Order: sequence, then C-alpha cells, then structure tokens
Amino acid sequence: IQDLLSGYPAHLELREVSDKIVVAGLSEHDVDNVAEVYDLLENGNRRRTTESTCANTTSSRSHAVLQIAVTQECRGGIAGKIMTGKLSLIDLAGSERAAETQNRGIRLIEGAKINRSLLALANCINTLGDAARKGRYVPYRDSKLTRLLKDSLGGTCRTVMIAAIGPAAHSFEETVNTLKYANRAKEIKITAKQNVKNVEYHITEYQAIIHDLQREVELLRQRVGSTTTNTAATSTLVTPSSPTPTQMPSLTPLTAAAATAAPGVGATAPPPPPPPP
Repeated sequence: IQDLLSGYPAHLELREVSDKIVVAGLSEHDVDNVAEVYDLLENGNRRRTTESTCANTTSSRSHAVLQIAVTQECRGGIAGKIMTGKLSLIDLAGSERAAETQNRGIRLIEGAKINRSLLALANCINTLGDAARKGRYVPYRDSKLTRLLKDSLGGTCRTVMIAAIGPAAHSFEETVNTLKYANRAKEIKITAKQNVKNVEYHITEYQAIIHDLQREVELLRQRVGSTTTNTAATSTLVTPSSPTPTQMPSLTPLTAAAATAAPGVGATAPPPPPPPP
C-alpha cells in the first residue's frame, strides 16, 4: 500500500483500531471545494503505476482508492451531535490473462496479484449478495483490498459498481465476465443509515459556558440597578414633600394682635350687629 498524495513511495500497513480498518501513516488533506478534490485526484493519478502491455498501452498495475470524508457538527449548549459521511471511489485494475497480454517477468507477477485480489473481492461480493448465505462469514481478510473496502461493502452504505467494457469481438469473454462480476455487486442489499454520534464536551467547555453565564448575569444586574436608580430620581422631582410642623407659619399671635388693635391702625373694625327683628 502506497500513499499517492504524499509523494513518498514508502509501504504502509493496515491497522485495525476500534473495529475500523485504517492505513497507518496515510496522509489527509483538508479541502474547501470540488476543484481542490479534482486537483488531488489528478496528482494521485500522475503518481500511479502504469505499464504498457499487449492489451493496453497504459495498463494500471494497481488498484486506487480515494476516500472523501465529510463531518457536520450540530452543537446546542454543552451537548452536540456529529454526523459523518464517507465517499469511497475505487478504480479497480482489470483482470488479465497471460495469453492475451503476453506478460513476462515482473508484469506477469503483477497480473497474478491483481487477479488474486479481484478474486477475493468477488468472494466477498458473492457472500454478501446471496440471501441464502446471509449472516455467514465474509472473507474480508483474504486480501488487503477487501479489508480496506470492508465499510464500503458490508457497512451502513450503498454500493454502486460501474463496469467498463469494449465492443471488440476478441474481448467477448472478458466483457461477459465483467458484466457477471458487476451483476453480483447489484445483489448486495444493505440498509443505509445515518452515522450520528452524540457527544458531550470536555470540562473546559463547561467552564467557558459557566463563565459566559456569569458575565450575562452581571450585565443584567447592572441594567436592573440603573433602571431602579432612574425611577427613584424621577419620583423625587415630581412629588413635592409635605411641610413639617416647624415649617408652618405661626398665625395665632397675628390673630390676637389684630383683635386688640384699634380701628384704623392696621386693623378692621368689627361689623355692626344685625337689626332687631
């Protein structure tokens, strides 16, 4: 197994982590649009091994796998939901017959390994597509290709196979075998489900949320305090205060003085008595 996007021809190994098959040391690239995905695909195809044979001038000497993973996070409070999806694009190298390709040496060994991996994939497809054999053991471990494509064949996914065939009469047998191969893949019946994972955030997330809530409470207290102060000031300006007893004018001495004063000297004479009836 080689990483076509890193540019280094180092051989990588398969690892099984938490019931998932991963390639140790495989590079991952973040993309933002479709154009960046096409660029990565073209870079990988340029580094892919191809050789000339009697059947094809640019014959692929290996299988190629491109996996695109999409993650969507829906967060609400301290809990969240993560939805993940993965699209696997697999370009399978065609099966070869030594009599047709006339391969020798290293090309012959490569063709034998290609046919072996395609046979292992066909065994897995036959087991998954046969309703009578449902629930039986699926030989994913027979090749690295089938182990790598385990999620794409028997997981919660949908599998589609596109067959490339030619109209030439001398390729009649290869065409029929290719159509039979693809027809078996059509028999795989799997119910696709959403890959949703509910998560709770770390304690540091809790601390940040508590800090935000404390700041919000403090702002609300300040607003309530300023509103109370403004209301009290308005009441003081509108409602007059009642005078105290010490502020009331003393009217009794003035009344007494008016009663004892003589007429014409700042006092008014009493009215005459009413006439007798």
